[in-house]
Amino acid sequence: QVQLAESGGGLVQAGDSLRLSCAASGLPLNRYLMGWFRQAPGKQRELVAGISSIGSTNYADYVKGRFTISRDNAKNTVYLQMNSLKPEDTAVYYCAATRAILGSDDNYWGQGTQVTVSS
Repeated sequence: QVQLAESGGGLVQAGDSLRLSCAASGLPLNRYLMGWFRQAPGKQRELVAGISSIGSTNYADYVKGRFTISRDNAKNTVYLQMNSLKPEDTAVYYCAATRAILGSDDNYWGQGTQVTVSS
């Protein structure tokens, strides 16, 4: 059974940092394209960052220079380091794994972790 478990969310102030973790079981992350998505109230889920099986990364423009996605294949875990957080970063953050296209129907999803940034 495939499971993705996010952790590390919380309530922080603007300018603070958080590191989210996504621990996988039931699948070898080193063979999957991994991504972090977020969904704010009343908005659609959006891709924040992705990392390929060989470590290539891509970011949404609004997090470039502030967020870093990384993976530790030995721990079967993907991370999202978030620095200089802003109130508009407030959302539920989800981890996704796919061998196809991030955000498509062919994705495994975690349950999400809440990130709240106060001004």
